[in-house]
Amino acid sequence: MHMTQTQPRAAESGNMIFFILLAIVLVGLVTAALRSGGIEGANIDREDMVIKVAQVRQNASELERAVALIIENGTSETDLSFAPNDASALNDYGTYNTNPTAEVFNPKGGGAIWRQPPSGVNDGSHWEFYGDTAAPGIGSQEADLIAVLPNVTATFCAEVNRINGQTNPADTATCLYPGVRFVPATRPFSSSPNTMDTATFSNGRGSEACVICGANLHYYHVLMGR
Repeated sequence: MHMTQTQPRAAESGNMIFFILLAIVLVGLVTAALRSGGIEGANIDREDMVIKVAQVRQNASELERAVALIIENGTSETDLSFAPNDASALNDYGTYNTNPTAEVFNPKGGGAIWRQPPSGVNDGSHWEFYGDTAAPGIGSQEADLIAVLPNVTATFCAEVNRINGQTNPADTATCLYPGVRFVPATRPFSSSPNTMDTATFSNGRGSEACVICGANLHYYHVLMGR
């Protein structure tokens, strides 16, 4: 009688150990899946930002080509106009179609298309255009024509500077985003341009970068060096 009672108890004990081990394995699998999902999510977020950075840089290059085309066709750099043909754009750059051959966004001029920046790259600010800053290592010490995407995110900024081989370039003076826009006749190129902190740029040169301006980060692209 004693032996017949001991065998079922041993079997029950073995089953309990099996279920405990199974539970441990399942917890491990769930934990690994959650960690994998977090890594995958982070990778997706980075890939999304890489795509958006490419879109912004492509847009900036398109604007640069439009400016070059206008200049090649004989228009003076002081007559360049960023008057937009889009109601959602800023209207501080003049009236569209006033001087078609000098207008960056006019098919008779530069033929560029006004594009809103992708969502998530900045605070929603529009593209801005300035002639107040001399970019480091570009042209002479005269003010360059620069496109600026203000108030970008730290993630966007880091990706842009990684692509351009820059590490935290800065502008601690009046900054390349002064709030006074480039408009023919009324706001030409500055004769006393702001100069960025050249020592903070790799090789002292930067035709494109994201710069630290106090508490803000701004992306810029030189449309025309002078």
